Amino acid sequence: MAELWKSLPSWVRNIVVPILLLVIAWKVFWTIVGVVAGIVGFAINVLVLVGIAAAVVILIKKAAKN
Repeated sequence: MAELWKSLPSWVRNIVVPILLLVIAWKVFWTIVGVVAGIVGFAINVLVLVGIAAAVVILIKKAAKN
């Protein structure tokens, strides 16, 4: 691997490789952000659904007492 690295022209080692690594890191970062945002969004949806279900159960119990 070291031989391959040393055989690359200096402009590839100093310019192209860091830019490629930066682009890959950027993509990985936004993929992680997207996954986290998706999980948070799903959790909020579940909490809203549970809240609505609880409100319906409470209203049904109150209506049954009357």
